[in-house]
Amino acid sequence: MAKRKSAWVAWPGEPLPRAFYDRPATAVAPQLLNKILAAADGRAGRIVEVEAYAGAIDPAAHTYRGKTQRNAVMFGPPGHMYVHFTYGLHWCCNCVSGPEGAGCGMLIRALQPLHGLEQMRAARPRAASDRDLCRGPARLAQAMGITGVHNGLDLAGASDRFTIVDDGMAPPENLVGSLRIGISVGKDFPWRWSVPGSPYVSGPGRRRG
Repeated sequence: MAKRKSAWVAWPGEPLPRAFYDRPATAVAPQLLNKILAAADGRAGRIVEVEAYAGAIDPAAHTYRGKTQRNAVMFGPPGHMYVHFTYGLHWCCNCVSGPEGAGCGMLIRALQPLHGLEQMRAARPRAASDRDLCRGPARLAQAMGITGVHNGLDLAGASDRFTIVDDGMAPPENLVGSLRIGISVGKDFPWRWSVPGSPYVSGPGRRRG
């Protein structure tokens, strides 16, 4: 398959293959840390915080009660982008993980902005600093220009708008998951991972691994 003629080819490495996503969400999520979420318009950021959601065994997952029109992408092939609207205000970006039909995935909670910061600032003019451009899932989606029109995009192959790139930086070692935040059920699952010490991590405990 030919390389994509878009902004992310400037980053060393290649977009993550589908096999990367075709595993349980709790295995994929910590491995997403330090990968790069890249847009074809040049915006890009290093993933520093993620949460896993595990379908029918996870009451906090959108897919816990089964397939609907809203969550259908989550039941599809791994490696696709699931974008949902939350609190009637904000978009949030997720990656679908395998196996197909399980309704599992990972919420990308925060990025360290790397490229296209002028575009991010224009998208988030009220951000107090560059640290706040992508610190939190709603801010991240706004800064990167992610909306509902991107729901279902194939991060692993067909999309020419967004992908996730491995530029050779390994995820942190010996990570311990912490509790997910911003949810009312399923709070006891330690399925949130972040880059230790990163100032770009959102919410409580942002300096924990």
